[in-house]
Amino acid sequence: MSLPGPGSQRTLARTHNSRMRISARADYAVRAVVELVALGGSEPVKAERLAQGQRIPAKFLLNILVDLKRAGILRSHRGAEGGFLLGRSPEEITIADVIRAADGPLARVGHQQPEDVVYPGHAAALRDVWVAVRVSLRDVLEEVTVADVCNGQLPASVRRLLDRPDAWLTKAPARSRSVGREKSTVFVDNGGGAG
Repeated sequence: MSLPGPGSQRTLARTHNSRMRISARADYAVRAVVELVALGGSEPVKAERLAQGQRIPAKFLLNILVDLKRAGILRSHRGAEGGFLLGRSPEEITIADVIRAADGPLARVGHQQPEDVVYPGHAAALRDVWVAVRVSLRDVLEEVTVADVCNGQLPASVRRLLDRPDAWLTKAPARSRSVGREKSTVFVDNGGGAG
C-alpha cells in the first residue's frame, strides 16, 4: 500500500497491529462532501452520483447524507430533479464539522468524552493525555475545510506536519508486546458498519 507524500510516492511498511481509526461513516461523509464540492454546481446532485464518484455504498451513504443535512452541512431537494447541495460555502465547512455531523465527537474514550474519564491512582493524568489528543485532532480537523481538500491546497500548518520525517511512518509496538500478533496495516476502518 502506498500513500502520496510530498513530491513522491511513499510506501508504507507492514507493521504489527498499526491502525489509525477513522470510522467508515466519517471517511465516507468527508469524501461525499468533497465530491459535492468538486461537482460545484447550483443543481442538486443525487446520492447515487456521489456514491459512484467516491466508490461508496449508496445505501450506506444516503443515511450519512441525511445526518449531514440535519447538521446544516447539506441541503436537499425532493423529486425527480432532486438531490443534495451544500448548506453553506465549502470554505466554511471544516473536516471537523463533517466528522461531528456523521460520527459524533472527534475523540472518545470508549463511549465517554475524554474530560469525563476518571482513572484511579497513578493513571489519573491519563485523562489529560486524552484531552490533549483531542486538542491535536482539532488543530488539524478544524483548520482544514472541504474546499482545501477539494483544491488539494492544505493549510500551511497541516503541510508542516506532513513534512515531518515521521509523518509517513507507521510505528510498530514494542517487540516484547507484539510477539505472536498477526501483521496488518489498516489506516481507515471502512469495514461495513457505522463504526
